[in-house]
Amino acid sequence: MSKSVFYHAGCPVCVSAEQDIINLIGESNVEIVHLGSDRNRISEAENAGVKSVPALLTPNGNVLHLNFGASMADVKG
Repeated sequence: MSKSVFYHAGCPVCVSAEQDIINLIGESNVEIVHLGSDRNRISEAENAGVKSVPALLTPNGNVLHLNFGASMADVKG
């Protein structure tokens, strides 16, 4: 993986964190995944270790959980 992946669910906390991440590391360095819209990527996020969103998966596989917005159970509905 060469880019970070930012997983979120579209809540105000997530959208704010998305903008901060883009401003910090640059839009070309991060893939944005809205799990509410792209539900087929939920298992990918969970397999990577995402427990809540917003979360940033770094290129070396570390998951950084940011400012708790929703658990993955909430995202799955």
